[in-house]
Amino acid sequence: MTDESASHRRILLVTGLSGAGKSTALRTFEDMGWETVDNLPLSLFENFLEAPSFEPGNNERSLAVGIDSRTRGFDAGAIVDRLKEFAKNHDFQIETLFLDCGGTVLEQRFSETRRRHPLALDRPATHGIALERELMLPLRRWAAHVIDTTDSSANDLQQELRARFGSGGTEDTTVTVASFGFARGILRNADLVFDMRFLRNPHWDADLRPKTGLEEDVAAFIARDEAYEDAVTRIEELLLLLMPRYLAEGKAYVTIAFGCTGGRHRSVHVAERIAERLRGAGFSPTVAHRDLAFPSLDSVERAPGKRK
Repeated sequence: MTDESASHRRILLVTGLSGAGKSTALRTFEDMGWETVDNLPLSLFENFLEAPSFEPGNNERSLAVGIDSRTRGFDAGAIVDRLKEFAKNHDFQIETLFLDCGGTVLEQRFSETRRRHPLALDRPATHGIALERELMLPLRRWAAHVIDTTDSSANDLQQELRARFGSGGTEDTTVTVASFGFARGILRNADLVFDMRFLRNPHWDADLRPKTGLEEDVAAFIARDEAYEDAVTRIEELLLLLMPRYLAEGKAYVTIAFGCTGGRHRSVHVAERIAERLRGAGFSPTVAHRDLAFPSLDSVERAPGKRK
């Protein structure tokens, strides 16, 4: 059985930077039961969507159409204008998914695969990446869904797509509460980010250093910080105010991220507490700890001294 439901048919334009994961995304949608088309010439795009099978209420599968800078007749600004016009004249919407990625990681991906950038066949990949980012800017701004794959593996991207689009509907909100370490980069796809580095750091306690925020003695150490209860309670109150509003607006996913220096102690504990509070309020958050598996090192923490 596929993830797709015919009663919640969607049309999704899949685009983004070369090397950011479009091919992986289209394969994932195909595995989910969607119909997929890649690099459809733009001159045929509207004719394709105006076929009788796309009338509202039919039972056809959802459709993901891949386009990028290699597509014949590509003009990002013109595509956005045509999508706006199309939406005015039809009873269904075309959503846009934009796959973004940091330039350094894109360079590394092209180097590892020994592929040439499609916009820089006889130049360094950096040239093509910069040119394509500029060309794609109108679509990046227009997109309803943006996923940054800088810190993501192909499997991470597949899981993200299934979480966002797997049900085929838009009435449910997928909530993720995550922890991360600022030393290894911010969690790029987070909607809300809270910095927990103001709390006392268990890393500088020799007994607690090898443990994580999942353990009771680490949690107790963090909770003894005089600012802890007031700060976390206010964050809980803010989230309980915002979450019903996100649902009312039809937001399909919300990622709430908590960061500390290494991503093993403070952020982990607070993420777990917040997730439990949201469950008590009727939500069903998924908890993800991005950096929990990394070792706890002084060189990562980079603190001037112990804080007890």
